[in-house]
Amino acid sequence: MVATDIAGRDVHEPAVLEAMRRVPREEFVPIAYLGEAHDDRPLPIGHGQTISQPYIVASMVDLSGLSARPRESNRALEIGTGSGYGAAVLSELSAQVTSIERHADIAASAASTLSRLGYDGVEVVVGDGTLGHLENAPYDAIIVTAAGPRVPPPLLTQLTDGGCLVMPIGKRDGAQSLVVHTRHGDQTVQRRHGAVRFVPLIGEQGFLS
Repeated sequence: MVATDIAGRDVHEPAVLEAMRRVPREEFVPIAYLGEAHDDRPLPIGHGQTISQPYIVASMVDLSGLSARPRESNRALEIGTGSGYGAAVLSELSAQVTSIERHADIAASAASTLSRLGYDGVEVVVGDGTLGHLENAPYDAIIVTAAGPRVPPPLLTQLTDGGCLVMPIGKRDGAQSLVVHTRHGDQTVQRRHGAVRFVPLIGEQGFLS
């Protein structure tokens, strides 16, 4: 996906577009789909999971607000590592990225790819992403790459004051909306950003199976 194509839609932040240019999506897709690596659509990676559509990755990163702060001070949490593509994009804007994946083999593959490409600021953790990762909290941005019925409460508590959580909310097999929660002290402000379609968020604070 060419960054200028994304800019032609509603992502205009230069730092986000540059991050999309710098990350080679072809390194994160299965060999069988290399010819489609730059298509603006999700691609399967196994276990019913997908590598997200480039436009959606760019939009979620843009909504996170990371580009408005210095990279060296940013810490980001990603729920749903998948291929590692989203974590790589986040790493372009964050000094530290923690990414949680519930499938150990997918996590190992993503960690290997990220290490090979030099994304040393990314830590891939196997676990229940709906609980977050307290060890590296708080986070300036949390991006959830699967849809849940609500925002898991543990994730909101792991946001910095002023931090943003970006997540699809809705039914497992029905309508979903991309939602941004910005934390202000003990309160959060919610904004909705249109209809989306994601795989379900599985875990203690998501869909149970």
